[in-house]
Formats: sequence, structure tokens, C-alpha cells
Amino acid sequence: MTPREALKTYFGFDDFRPLQAEIVESVLAGHDTLALMPTGGGKSLCFQVPTLVMANENPDKRLCLVITPLIALMKDQVENLQKKGIHAAAVYTGMSWDKQRVALDNCLYGPYHFLYCSPERLESEEFRKRLAQLPIGLIAVDEAHCISQWGYDFRPSYLNIAAIRELLPDVPVLALTATATPETIDDIQDKLEFQEKHVLRKSFHRENLQYIVRRTDNKAAQVAHILSRVPGSAIVYVRNRKRAQELSEWLNSQSTTLNSQYYHAGLTTQERNERQEAWKSGQTRIIVATNAFGMGIDKPDVRVVIHVDLPNTLESYYQEAGRAGRDGQTAYAVLLFNEQEDKAKTKKRIVDTYPPKEFVEQVYHKTMDFLQIGAGSGLGHRFALHMDQLCHVMKLPVIQTYSALHILTQAGYIHFEEEYETQPRVQIRVPRHELGAYNLSTEQAQLLDQLMRQYSGIYTDLQYVREADNKATHQILVSLAQRGIITYIPRSVGSSLVMTNEREAEIYLSPAIFEERQARYVSKLNAMLEYAEQDQFCREQVLLAYFGETGAVACGHCDVCRTLSHRVIAE
Repeated sequence: MTPREALKTYFGFDDFRPLQAEIVESVLAGHDTLALMPTGGGKSLCFQVPTLVMANENPDKRLCLVITPLIALMKDQVENLQKKGIHAAAVYTGMSWDKQRVALDNCLYGPYHFLYCSPERLESEEFRKRLAQLPIGLIAVDEAHCISQWGYDFRPSYLNIAAIRELLPDVPVLALTATATPETIDDIQDKLEFQEKHVLRKSFHRENLQYIVRRTDNKAAQVAHILSRVPGSAIVYVRNRKRAQELSEWLNSQSTTLNSQYYHAGLTTQERNERQEAWKSGQTRIIVATNAFGMGIDKPDVRVVIHVDLPNTLESYYQEAGRAGRDGQTAYAVLLFNEQEDKAKTKKRIVDTYPPKEFVEQVYHKTMDFLQIGAGSGLGHRFALHMDQLCHVMKLPVIQTYSALHILTQAGYIHFEEEYETQPRVQIRVPRHELGAYNLSTEQAQLLDQLMRQYSGIYTDLQYVREADNKATHQILVSLAQRGIITYIPRSVGSSLVMTNEREAEIYLSPAIFEERQARYVSKLNAMLEYAEQDQFCREQVLLAYFGETGAVACGHCDVCRTLSHRVIAE
């Protein structure tokens, strides 16, 4: 089977998009490859197609290990592959070990071609042992910039990937990212231990996307004005959850044409899924969201992306703005800018993101006390961490506490996850012989009987139950819990903390962990600020130069190019 035959057979496409074919051929030739493709460029096909070709030729190399940071994204991709008749599984932090074992057994013994996992899973020795047994022919690393200390979203868990390469020494790596500066490109290849440097890149130029910075003293009114002028689907990015809700509700109050929903990580999984689907299907025109929204969302007809607040980096701005116009039609990326207000917020953001070292140490000890972790203990244990309770009880500022926990993660003292998914659990409280007195419905009786047969310990302890993922089953479990027949803990997403070391009496934050990263953060924030402030150079030229593309011609349609062309005509 050739790559084009696989592309047509499994995905229905007659030909590859630009650069996809070169990446696929590089992978099939066994080369370690770093692929830089703008958002919406079709990254997934670059590892899916060669995997299916290799599986057809050699069953011992039939599986691709896909490492990706977002649970929602891996679930979405697994579901999409399964709809095409391609077997895929996912393993991630928070999954019961029984579920993980089933997924890994399926990949070992079944006709599976894709195993998605979170980078945190690679920390488990048991998981690594199982990986070594699997017929893996390719390792795909999505969001590869997360492995680089120079990247805008460094995640220490990505550094575990090098250890996987030692387990699978002859397996090539395909690293994928939409955004990387030249120094990040080099760092990714070093950290992934490429046998030789090999980068394939597509220009970050987007012919149909018009970049605009609009100065305004009233950002909400400007959002409404833009959305009333530009028809079609839209994303409005804001920096915090409260603002997302307030702006969405305000837009809805202004006009029926400004039909919107808000989206952020504080919503339940069900709420987020429902709002995302309503937006994708066109029931909701506008989604007002924090940066929790958008990763892996493939909606081609987004006509405008508006940033109400400055992002932290040009990398994240380019990625989020790039969600507009994936269908190739004219689209707009608009950044709203209030010089005085945004400069003041930028200064505060630096302090919030890198609070004093003394504060970080204070957060460490107060968090240990809150979780009742004694000196010299805690190693390897995971704790649910309710941030609102921690900050209330310990009298800590919320934003700076989040930042401190992330700094402590990068320093290796803890592993803090803001989105940790817990699996649904059930325990039956009423003895079997007493259930007849409860006048159970047919559905309730059948479900209890099924649970008792499948989970032998369900009377003595909470058991992870797969059945709760079904919406109808979830409602029955809720009704049984309300009557006191069972204890039911539904699936939920919240924060968690894993102790990667015993509790220390003192902590040390090296210059590499604190001062150097702080300096890089300030540098990237300043580059973002300069992009918004300047009005002399083409917006796209500035973006492309940041990503190492020099010599690009002016786009001709950003706000700066339009202003300059009007000046020339006037002269």
C-alpha cells in the first residue's frame, strides 16, 4: 500500500496538502523528523498515514505511540479514527489501571494501530515496561514545543520522552508543532535525541488571513462592532474565566445576531463538550473563551478570531489567531489594544507569573500543610487539590499561587495538573437482600444486578465503573445515589498534585528554574507588546520574522499595509 492509497482508502482524500507528502516519506524512510506546520495544516495525517502503510507491510511495526498533552484532544482523535474503522486507544493520567491494562492488551494482541498517551504516563515504570512489549513502529510527539525550555509552553513531563527512545532504540520520532522559533527548533531536536537534525517546515504565511490591531478605549463595544460587521462563526479570546462569562452574557443582551456561549476550564466536561459541539455545528455563532478552548478543534469556517487581551507570546497568538480561515476563505485575526491599560496589565502579569522566590517557598509549605504531608513523606502519592479551598484556608492569592505551583513543578518538587480527570466510581450501600424494599425501576434493578456481577468488591469499596460514561446510565446512578442505595462519584476534572519528591524542609530555585525563565518570559511578553504597539511594518512580516522567516514580502491587507498604502496614494 502506497501513502496515497492509504490516504484515499482510510481518509477519503485524493492527494496530500503541501508538505504532508514530504513528511510521510521522511517517516517511512526511518528519519527522525521535526515538522513545522501552521495550525490547521493537517498534522495528524503525517503520522496516521505512514503508520497504516507500515502496518500493512510489517505487523511487528503496526503501532504508533502518539504523545499529546490534552486528554480532550486524544479522546477526539481516537473517536475520529474509530469512526473510520481504524482501531485506536488512549491512556492518560486519571484512568484506572484496569482500563489502562485493557487498552495496552488491545494494542499488544489486537489489530490496533494508534496508542495515544499523555506525557505524564511515561513517568510510570509499569507503563514503560508495557510499552517495550508493544509493536511500535513510530513515536509521534504532538505539541513538540512543550519539550523546550525556550518554548512558550514548557512542560517538564515531556522530558521523559528521551527515556522512551532508549526502550525503543530503532523507532523513529516525528515531532510536530505549529509554532517554534529557531532556538526552539534546535532545542526540540536535542531533547528528543535526534540521530541527525532534520526539519521540514511550511511557511507560516497565511494568504487569506488578515492581521489587524485595533486601538480602542472600549473593548467590549469594539467586539460587538466587529462581530456585527463580520458575519459567520467567531472566537473571542479573553484572559480569565469571569471575563469570558461577563462578555458572553453582555453580547447576548445586545443582539440576537451576537449569539454566544462562554467556555473555560472551570466548566464540567459535559458542559464544555456541549458548548463546543453547539459552536461546531453552528447552533452557537460565537464562543467567548479562555485559552482552554481551541486545541484540536478543526472548524474550517471561522471567519474572525478576536483577542480582547494580549496573549503572553507571539507563539500562542499565532496559534490561536490561526484558527480562523482554515477553509482558505478570507478571515480576520483582530487584536484589541489599549496602550495604557495593556502595558499596566503586562507589568502585573510578570509579577503574577513570577512572584518572589520567598512566596513560592511559602506556597510549597502551605500546600504541604493543607494536604497534611509531613516532612520526609509523600513521595509518589497523588492528592486532589481544591485550589479555592487551599487559597481560602491558607490565605493565598489565587493567581500567584497557581504560578508558584507551576514553578515548583518545573523545579521538580511536585507535579501540578490543572486538568486532572477522575474516573466515575460506585459503591453499593444497601445489602442485596434488602433491595426489594426499595421499589426499584426495571432500569435501576438491571443496572445494580450488572454492577454486582461485574465488580466483586463493589459492596466493600468504591469501584471504577466504565458504564457511567453512558449518559443514560449516569442518570440512573444519580437517581440511585439520591435514594441512598449507592455512593456515586461521577467523572470530574479538577486540579491534582503528585509528590515527585518527599517533602523538603527547604527548597532551592536555581537561576535556570527562576531568573532565566523569568527573563525569557519577559522577553516574549515584550515581543507581543511590540507587535501591538508598532505601526510601521507589515503585521505578517513581523510575525514571520519572529519565527525565522526573513525576506517575506508585505501582505498588503493588514491594518499597517492598508494605512501605508493610503499614505502613498495621498502623497
